[in-house]
Amino acid sequence: MRTPRGRSALLAALTALALAACSSGDSGDSGDDAADDTPAAGSSAVDDDGGGTYLALGDSVPFGYIDDNPGGYQDEDAFVGYPELIGEDRGLDVVNATCPGETTTSFVDLTAVSFGCTNVQGRDPGYRDAFPLHVDYDGTQLEEAIQVLQETDDVELVTLQIGANDGFLCRAGGECDDAAGLEALTGRLQENVDGILSALRDEGGYDGQIVVVGYYSLDYGDPVSIAGSDGLNEALSAAAEANDAEYADSTELFRPVAEEAGGSSIAAGLVLPDDVHPTLEGQRLLADAVESVL
Repeated sequence: MRTPRGRSALLAALTALALAACSSGDSGDSGDDAADDTPAAGSSAVDDDGGGTYLALGDSVPFGYIDDNPGGYQDEDAFVGYPELIGEDRGLDVVNATCPGETTTSFVDLTAVSFGCTNVQGRDPGYRDAFPLHVDYDGTQLEEAIQVLQETDDVELVTLQIGANDGFLCRAGGECDDAAGLEALTGRLQENVDGILSALRDEGGYDGQIVVVGYYSLDYGDPVSIAGSDGLNEALSAAAEANDAEYADSTELFRPVAEEAGGSSIAAGLVLPDDVHPTLEGQRLLADAVESVL
């Protein structure tokens, strides 16, 4: 699920060229403990006495994934992402159904190739087979989301952040080595996310607020990195608009902080060293991006 440190340069290239973002239990990550002094991670239990329920969906960024976690991977509460920060801010019970390495296809099909969630580029096992998720479920993430929406009458917020792992897979397979391949990827992403959001509305019967969360760039001084993340975010924004959902722009919150450090989100302390996952400070900015549209 996690790439050896020797491949950190490859991950940086994949991020820059294929979407400059984040995600996956198979990506090359570092060992900072970003969960220090943070609230407890999301729970599958819904507190009927709380202020409502928040359903978080997506990949390793909202999962709060940290490679080389000092406490290991058997304690899911060690991983804290922006959903837990939002839940604490707004008094919501968090159902964090995210999975590290999830793609827009594995989100709806357990047999699909993922980048670490259900399998690693088609090879078993995936993260969810080896380590606990915040929420335990047997089917797809979409099936779990629909069940939560159908069975929980106080869901006030749904967030979805997904798509970067599709880019990692596309680059790893050599399909996104040129502009035509990247354009085709963007089209598939928009179609897949549109289908996910439509299912949440139609099959889940949910007419409340959905926020689709965009991805940040690792290097705001690199035009290729910016173009990659922009392409992904344009697809996410278009799918959100087509399904009466909001789009949370994390790019513009990361940018000024990163630019103060020469453009690097890592140097700015927003992303873990030699990694693609956010630090706690980066997770705070992602929470702010979501809350800015609520």
